Amino acid sequence: MYDQSQNINSEENIFRILVSRFMPYWPLFAILSFLFITITWVYLKFTTPIYQASATLIIKDKNKGVDDAKLVESINPFESKKIVENEIEVINSRAVLTNVVKDLHLYAPVYKKKLFKDVPFYAPPIQIQLKNPDILNSISQKLIEKYPITYDSSIKKVIINENSYPVNQWVTSSLFGEIKYVLKDDTTVSINDEYYYTFIDPNQLAIGLSGGIEVNAINQVSTVVRLTYKDPNPKKAEEILNQVIKAYNQKGVDDRNQLAANTLEFIEERMNNVEKELNNLEIEIQEFRSSEGLVNISEQGKLYLENVGDYDRQIADINRQISVLQKVERYVISKKNKGGLVPSTIGINDPVLSQLLEKLYNSELEYEKLKNTTGANNPILLSITKEINKIRPSILENIRSHKNNLNASLGNLNLNSDKSNSELKTLPEKERALLAITRKKTIKNELFVFLQQKREETALSYAPNDGETKIVDLAQSSPSPVSPRKTIIYFLTLVASFGIGLTYIIGKEMLNSNVLFRSEIENNTNIPVISELPFVNFENGTNTKKSIDQIFLQKIIFAINKLGFGKFLNLKNQKQVLIQQGEAVLPDYFRQLGVELGLYSKEFTKQKILVTSSIPGEGKSFVCTNLSYCLAQSGKKVILIDMDFIRAETTKSFNLENEHGLTDYLNNLHDLNKIIAKSPINKNLSIIPVGTIIEDYTHLLLNGKINKLFNELSGLYDYIIIDSAPVNLVADVNLLTHFSDKTLYIVRHDHTPLNAIKHLKHNLNPNIKDIGIVFNGVKRRGFINEEFSSGYGYSLNKEYTYSYKKQ
Repeated sequence: MYDQSQNINSEENIFRILVSRFMPYWPLFAILSFLFITITWVYLKFTTPIYQASATLIIKDKNKGVDDAKLVESINPFESKKIVENEIEVINSRAVLTNVVKDLHLYAPVYKKKLFKDVPFYAPPIQIQLKNPDILNSISQKLIEKYPITYDSSIKKVIINENSYPVNQWVTSSLFGEIKYVLKDDTTVSINDEYYYTFIDPNQLAIGLSGGIEVNAINQVSTVVRLTYKDPNPKKAEEILNQVIKAYNQKGVDDRNQLAANTLEFIEERMNNVEKELNNLEIEIQEFRSSEGLVNISEQGKLYLENVGDYDRQIADINRQISVLQKVERYVISKKNKGGLVPSTIGINDPVLSQLLEKLYNSELEYEKLKNTTGANNPILLSITKEINKIRPSILENIRSHKNNLNASLGNLNLNSDKSNSELKTLPEKERALLAITRKKTIKNELFVFLQQKREETALSYAPNDGETKIVDLAQSSPSPVSPRKTIIYFLTLVASFGIGLTYIIGKEMLNSNVLFRSEIENNTNIPVISELPFVNFENGTNTKKSIDQIFLQKIIFAINKLGFGKFLNLKNQKQVLIQQGEAVLPDYFRQLGVELGLYSKEFTKQKILVTSSIPGEGKSFVCTNLSYCLAQSGKKVILIDMDFIRAETTKSFNLENEHGLTDYLNNLHDLNKIIAKSPINKNLSIIPVGTIIEDYTHLLLNGKINKLFNELSGLYDYIIIDSAPVNLVADVNLLTHFSDKTLYIVRHDHTPLNAIKHLKHNLNPNIKDIGIVFNGVKRRGFINEEFSSGYGYSLNKEYTYSYKKQ
């Protein structure tokens, strides 16, 4: 029996389970690790190391607190307010990178020929330049060849396809226009080195640079931008980044200057137009004032208003004088020599009329006095009457004359007053028209002044300043390569090798449909597993000792076969064999099996043991033979009956194929003593072979002779071991269960289908007696020879301690 004791510490238990599960495969992990590390070493050996250069600069972002001083802003009104995210795209734009390619002449790379591959030669001693690199855009890359180039120091010329060209001079090429071969340092040109150059479209190179240059803000609140670029040549990486910064700043300056130039041109053109419009408006105002007689509208309006008032006063005064004269006239006409009060002549500035009226008044007064005291014919009265008659016509004539003059003046005054009123009424309209023209002139004048100011500001924008960006750090390459990272690659290589090994092991065991672990038996059936028998390799049928070299060679063969390559190399594993030359296989395990069956108890009883399985090849004959031998070794009389009429492995293992056997006895051809064969290795062991093979043997088992057989054998032997056929192949096994006291059901590791175990309770006779499972042929996991407990048995799932009962 097994005394099971689990480890209390679950974490340690899991660790030990993992170690015990995968440690047996350490040769596989060692081989994979060595293979992968070798491949990685070769890969790293031929992989060009990559260096990374980085630079940082500050961008003025109005949204993040970085702004110009007011003085700088006033000097340079064209200084743009930038956003970091937009400027990152500008830095990595194709326009900037194309300028970088042209400025560094990357469109004409020079290569140095090597044994395995040609390597680019950055900053070569001879540099090729094109005056118009854009010509490469129109030339198909298929037309561009590799041009071998050498330098002849004696004649100071470069040799290309057997043609010589001067250095540092522009020469004409039929395909590429003007080209120059710049010799930087003739001391670095080696005679033994072979160089060639070619041309690449700058736009294509710019696209490649765009994918290699990374531009990122350090964080979300900072305006510091970091530029990185990776290249096999650290100097090239630094120069490219520095040139990118320079091209970006130059692009900003060019854009600003272009904007200023376009603005200045527009302002000049606009100022000319505005100046012409101002001249036209001034001429229009002049003509309007001349045509309308306007000098100063406000003064003229005030004057017109004063004239109208004067005219009205004068007209009123004349009308008053005319009214006075009319009263005087009516007085003179109505009195007819009668005296009375003369009307007042106030307001009439005519002394003659005043004198005449006064004289008339005095004459009439005197006439009235004399009239009452003298007669009508009084000469004095007549004289006064005559004088009155003379004065009255004079007064009337004077009044008429004066009235005519006043009427004439009144007409003139009315005419002038009407004219002044008419002018005064038209003055607002003229003022409005003049105001509209003046307003246009004012607007144009202000626009002209504004344009003059902007022209000066635009001219000041060409003044140098601190630039739109501030360089924090120029490009600096890493001291060591950033790619490939050897440590990480070797680590990933080991992880990959272990991962592939684990995948192979787990996949191999999970995808296997046969029984691999003891736990699979216990989880799918209630029949107890009473013994585990390990798989044993033998050579030439003998369990002989081998040298260390032989053992190592056998391990290698075993490992190759485990990996599935044995069939290609014609390597075969040794077969598990039976007893040979008087020595049992795994005697301790079979003695322990006998203990589990109770065969060595103090109260001895004779027993018949039936051995069966699910399918052929599970080791029934192996178990029967070795179990019989171990029982015979203990001094018990044992007989082994081969009742597997389909595959008589027991008969073959004892070389009894041609001897009489069980079928002959059941067919009444021979007696019992004729079919029993003695074992040459132990006198207590006897064997009954199958005998003559016949096709239909079922009727032999049913003719009653089988009962007689077991009755006779029970009296002669202590143990009867029955090697039967698989239970899934024939139904005769169910008949044998009636004659057996115990049943051993053989399950072979990596051979018995797991489905056979799952359906075991449906395939077995329910009347079967005292059945137990023997887990046979349990192989060691992996490729190392450790104890059996490191195999597929309990040690893979739980920790058990074996307690063998002594005999």
